[in-house]
Order: sequence, then structure tokens, then C-alpha cells
Amino acid sequence: MKKLLTAALLALLASPISGFAQGALKIGTVDMNRAFKEYNKTKDAETRINEAKTAAKKEYDDRAESYKKALDEINKLNQQLEAPALSADAKSAKAKERDEKIASIKSMEREINEFRQTRERQLQEQALRMREGIVKEITDIVIDRVKANNLDLVFDKSGNSLNGVPLLMYSRDTVEFTNDIVTALNKPGRAADAPAAASPAASASSTPAKPTKP
Repeated sequence: MKKLLTAALLALLASPISGFAQGALKIGTVDMNRAFKEYNKTKDAETRINEAKTAAKKEYDDRAESYKKALDEINKLNQQLEAPALSADAKSAKAKERDEKIASIKSMEREINEFRQTRERQLQEQALRMREGIVKEITDIVIDRVKANNLDLVFDKSGNSLNGVPLLMYSRDTVEFTNDIVTALNKPGRAADAPAAASPAASASSTPAKPTKP
């Protein structure tokens, strides 16, 4: 999440170079990562994505439980087929029943794997839409402040370089306006307040394991 936020303001509005020579640059800094985390819509979206992940996991677990029961039935049939007292006709019938269940469970396994992959992709896409939408809202608020205060440059103080070193090593407190951004974002009745796409706060940690093959 932080990687997306780091890049969000790399090229935020700068006055033409010719204007810089006319006086001191007016510079501001904002912590995009903090603004993202403290935006109420982000918190609401994270709750919704967690609920969606929980629902997907439950549906997966239900399918996996049905798979396990079918696998147990196959194992029982294999044990019965090994019984020496079993007649040839009974053995043939049970072998046919086992083979049918094996074909059915292989189809079930494919369906379970497709379900898992589809849900993972849907959650990832939902998470990406949420991030893009909220980052755009935050950036729009920042740009409004840039215009209102006639700033020449704005830096995202939460961003790091490729070496892991903060891009902004130091700035005066007087140029930092994250509090203003957070306040503006969470202002009641703000026009941009609308249901956000669900967030990926939780990663694929809740993705269930693949069932064991028969």
C-alpha cells in the first residue's frame, strides 16, 4: 500500500522554472501514508474487505469439507475392496462406485481450485480499485491546498528511495500540512463522501490451503 502512496505525489504541480528565480520557493510536505490510514473511508473499506474475505473463506471451507467427505468415502470403498470375503459381483459393483466417486472428486477439486483463484483475483482487483480511488481523493485535496497556498513544490514525506532512505530527509514543521489534509478528508458532508471499494488491508493470509488429492 505504501508503494502506491509513495509515488502519488512525485510530480505534484510545480511552477515554471522561470518563476523560481523571482523569489524563494514555497514548499510544503504531506505524509500520504498517514493521510491514507487516517481517512475514515479507508477504515470503512478495510472492514468491508475483511468481511468479504471471511465470507470467501467460509464458502471455500464448506467446499473443502465436502471434498474431504468424498475422499473419506473413496478410502472406505478401497478398504472394502480389500476384504477377502467380498464376492466377485460385490467387488465389481464397489469398484465401479469407487471409480465414479474418483471422477466426481477430481471434478470437485478443479472447481475448488478455480473458486479459490477467482476469489483471490476478485479481492486483489477490489483492493486495487480502492487504493486508486482513495489515493486520487487525497491527491485532489492536496492539489487544492497547493493552489490555495500558491505552493511551488510538495513532497510526500512518507516516501522512501530505492535504497530505503527517506526521500525527504528534513523539513520544517511549518511547511507540513498533513493535519489539514486529514481534517478536510474527514469533514462531514464532503462532496467526495461515497462508498469506497473494499480495501485489501488483509492480504492472502486467510487463503485456505489446497485440499489433498485422492
